[in-house]
Amino acid sequence: MNKTAIIIPSHLAAKRLPNKPLLKIRNKSMILHVWERAKLSEVDDVFVATADQEILEEIKSNGGQAIMTRKDHTTGSDRIYEAIQNLSLDHDIIINVQGDMPTINPDTINMLKNFMISNPNVSVATVASKIEKEEIKDLNVVKAVTAQELKMDSFSQAKNFVRKINNEEFFYHHIGLYSYKKEVLEKFIRLDRTANEKERSLEQMRFLDNNIDIFVGYTKDSPLSVDTQEDLEKIRKMI
Repeated sequence: MNKTAIIIPSHLAAKRLPNKPLLKIRNKSMILHVWERAKLSEVDDVFVATADQEILEEIKSNGGQAIMTRKDHTTGSDRIYEAIQNLSLDHDIIINVQGDMPTINPDTINMLKNFMISNPNVSVATVASKIEKEEIKDLNVVKAVTAQELKMDSFSQAKNFVRKINNEEFFYHHIGLYSYKKEVLEKFIRLDRTANEKERSLEQMRFLDNNIDIFVGYTKDSPLSVDTQEDLEKIRKMI
């Protein structure tokens, strides 16, 4: 069937930038920018999964679909899975679009969706872009380490996700955009957090540590994730 859905996890409890999803960029909230760009993709349905009534009302008042979830989730994947259960979704492929990437390119979402449909044996996929020289030593920039060199619109199996580069040959700027088969997401949330996941604060390590392959696609786009006031000001200048 290959029915696809985007679910955007979002909550107001960000420590570094409080109330982040509702902060304004060109007189429009950040979460609304993300939702609108997700809607421009070719994915069948778009939902926002949130822990906060204010975000729910922001999306619904603009014609979108949103659902309330618990406040105690530790990962976006956990929040997404609750939303799937509560909505009784029959979609085969779920795409996780982060709620703090207001410049996400719909074409990148489409690339991920099309790869999953064309490769039915793939359980999880994500994307990465060229890493800039000044980002290599930046521990805030997550690096996707791949088995082969990535080229435009190509995918390779992930070997690792790290914050610090040692002797890795092929590594790229990881972008927090994921697609999963629904049944694999159910398996993921039932697994315990691994030592690598905790140490690196990277939930994708739970997949790799449990022998669930992740494939990484290359995109020329590198949307900025807004984590700080400085990031917000950059985005306000860009949009």
